[in-house]
Amino acid sequence: MFISRMINEKKRYRAYKARTAALPRPYRASIDALEHYLMYFGPDKSSDLTVMLEDLADLFDNAAADGVPVAAIVGEDPVEFAETFRLNYPAGQWIIRERERLTRAITEATASA
Repeated sequence: MFISRMINEKKRYRAYKARTAALPRPYRASIDALEHYLMYFGPDKSSDLTVMLEDLADLFDNAAADGVPVAAIVGEDPVEFAETFRLNYPAGQWIIRERERLTRAITEATASA
């Protein structure tokens, strides 16, 4: 089960990379930079990350096909775009678990006081 899930994730990631490699240079370079950023700050489960990257590829595929410039996709602040995009995929993010853990710990500590 675990091995087949890993193999499937690897196939999906390779398909994603093939899709992005076929994009015109400005789209490809931009999605590569976004991918790098999201690898650090996105979900920590590979399946959640794969879904997020596939959705990002869909967005850039469609924009490239429609001739939408990269600047129109990401806006003036690429970090803000990446953060907003990332927030659509909250499941599995370590920071969310840590925030919940902190809130729970403070609630439990103050409840017994």
